[in-house]
Amino acid sequence: MKPILLGAVALGGLAAVGAWQAIAWQAAPIEAVPTDEGDVKAPPPLAAAEDEVAGVDGNASAAAAEAKPATQAVPDKPLVTQGTAMADRVAVLGVLNKRNGVSREIVLKPGQAMRIGDVIVRLRACETTAPWEDQKLTGAFVQTDVRNRDGSWRRVFSGWLYKESPSLNAVEDPIYDVWPKSCTMVHPDIGPDTIRLSGSTASSAKKSAPAQPGAAPAAPPATPSAESSNAT
Repeated sequence: MKPILLGAVALGGLAAVGAWQAIAWQAAPIEAVPTDEGDVKAPPPLAAAEDEVAGVDGNASAAAAEAKPATQAVPDKPLVTQGTAMADRVAVLGVLNKRNGVSREIVLKPGQAMRIGDVIVRLRACETTAPWEDQKLTGAFVQTDVRNRDGSWRRVFSGWLYKESPSLNAVEDPIYDVWPKSCTMVHPDIGPDTIRLSGSTASSAKKSAPAQPGAAPAAPPATPSAESSNAT
């Protein structure tokens, strides 16, 4: 009987500890942390998922993507010529405490960092693939720091995380997990080399082709002579 009672007391104690950790994690404030730009280089441009190394530079590679020439009529509304700058993008990240199964959400711009208890999450960049690309990805370049028992901090992750492919790159930490939920940004509709043609312009170009310089005028068709017409 005593072992059963001792086991029940131990289980009750563990449950109480787990409940206390969950309450403490939920009550932990989300605090802004100054970013340290000097120790990290800008991440590379975002590529396909199979490359395993993807990123975004400060000039937004999506803004430099070439759009296909438009052949349809010019729309009434103006087209977007530039994508969202990196500093103006907004990412929503999820942070999970595996000890108690409680997750929190944080909203960051590139260059910002937030602290929840013993974990600091820094966002360096975020990007989504363009609408005309086949593979749809939502990525965020994240750095995660965890505090040790002695008060020091260690970096447990630095790299790109993908919403659609969480197994491609994951935060390998026994306590905390981080993943991207969204990245608010827009892509340009047209690029600097886009040729916009309306229907009337295209049709007129087909009807009248400009004459080549220096070309001789075409000879008129020959008319039959009187001798050839009277010949029998």
